[in-house]
Amino acid sequence: MDCPELSSHFSRCNSIRVESGAWVLYERPNFMGCQYILTRGEYPDYQHWMGYSDSIRSCRMVRNHTGTFRIRLYERPDFQGQIMECSEDWPSLYDRFHHREIQSCNVLDGAWVFYEQPNYRGRQFLLERGDAMHPTVGSIRRIQEI
Repeated sequence: MDCPELSSHFSRCNSIRVESGAWVLYERPNFMGCQYILTRGEYPDYQHWMGYSDSIRSCRMVRNHTGTFRIRLYERPDFQGQIMECSEDWPSLYDRFHHREIQSCNVLDGAWVFYEQPNYRGRQFLLERGDAMHPTVGSIRRIQEI
């Protein structure tokens, strides 16, 4: 279940096994700090979940990660400018959208991960149904349960 404070259970996180669902882990308590989105599988050390350290202080289950996936990306704030709708993973946003920054987006269905760099690298940002903003995006991926 969701846990806003993990430090009472352990001080460092050396490995993770996700048995079902999709989870977002946070480096700070109360669902703050760097995010790491994990789906079912084994992660023998923090480098396997693309972590910067073994510090995990809170976690929660990802909702809306099965079924239909649709997201609209906008080149300008307030849902203005060129728009691109997506329903699949994009390893390079620039190759598809021809912009280096996304100023606004609207998650219509599903849950998505934005990565700062192409090929699903760099910092991760979870986006669930609704509106969200984050300008630096290199790639996007749907969160699907395996």
